Amino acid sequence: MLLNPLKSKLGVKRNVTENLNAVLIGKKPTMNYVLACITFFHGGAKEVSIKARGRSISRAIDVAEVVRHRFLPDVRIKRIGIGTDQFQPQDQDEGFQGTTTNVSTIEITLMR
Repeated sequence: MLLNPLKSKLGVKRNVTENLNAVLIGKKPTMNYVLACITFFHGGAKEVSIKARGRSISRAIDVAEVVRHRFLPDVRIKRIGIGTDQFQPQDQDEGFQGTTTNVSTIEITLMR
């Protein structure tokens, strides 16, 4: 029951099929996402994945560093993955042939 309020306020996603806790970073303040990570760890999670795209990448790095240095010093970085997502333009059905848009992505996995 606690997950629904977190999802709407903090951008939290729990992937049940892989038993993976993910915090999706957006435009909200950094401390909202830090609280989500801390909540997952206090809830018994051994790993938390922080995911971001585009301009939110720097905020994702800030979240990981604040969690590690200020609140949970026993948490360490397990893995950092970077990549690129390609998007097709929305106007293709009207005959417009545009180029694909590349957006950088990052996934930081924290481990306790």
